[in-house]
Parts: sequence; structure tokens; C-alpha cells
Amino acid sequence: MGLYDALRRINKPAMATKGIYGEQLAVAYLQEKQHTILHTNLRMGRREVDIVSLEDSLLIFTEVKTRTSFDFGYPETAVTPQKQEHIKSVAAAYLLDHPEYEQIRFDVISILLQNGKAVEYHHIEGAFY
Repeated sequence: MGLYDALRRINKPAMATKGIYGEQLAVAYLQEKQHTILHTNLRMGRREVDIVSLEDSLLIFTEVKTRTSFDFGYPETAVTPQKQEHIKSVAAAYLLDHPEYEQIRFDVISILLQNGKAVEYHHIEGAFY
């Protein structure tokens, strides 16, 4: 099954926010790339990471940013150093409970939507450390 078929399966509720919709699109995108999705919207206290996945034995924490225009810059620029620190703190807490993972990576996926459809994906592997 191709990415197009996976995206068609996603139900976009009428009231869904673009952020939730973008996260659903990102999950389908990562699954197409053979990632195993372990968690979505993983919370540790008041902090959260959008997607936790496995690519072979590599544990990946992914932040998703979705926009409908570039009026306020590229979506990935919203992953500020402060947001990166929040994601890293979630990862550190997760790893305390899951010491079996020896390799991790932090990714960002930015998605541009037009007329409710994804027109651009930008997957930045190893976006920060």
C-alpha cells in the first residue's frame, strides 16, 4: 500500500484541528517509511512529544508542525530551543522506563496544508540533539 492509500484511510473529522490532522498525516507518513509507531501524544507531566516510533532498533521522538501558509515562517522553526528541551526531557523520562533502547534520534516533520490536503512534507531526521 502506498502513501496515497494510507492518507485516504485517515478520517478527517469536521472539527479536527490542523495539528491533530497533521499528526495523523505524519503517522501515516512514518508508517509508509516502515516505522513502528509506539506512541502518539506521549505525555510526561505537562510535557509531550507527538510521535514515538521505532525504525529497526532506533527509537525516534518526532515533533510535528503543521501550517496552512508560510506567513509566520516555516513550520519547523516553531520547534524552538525551549520546545527541544521539553521533548528531550520526555525522552529522558521515557528511557528511564525503557532502558532497552540504546540509540535515539530527534526528528521534526513539518507539513504544509492547502485546502485541507498536505501539499508538502519536510522530514528533518536528527533535527536536534
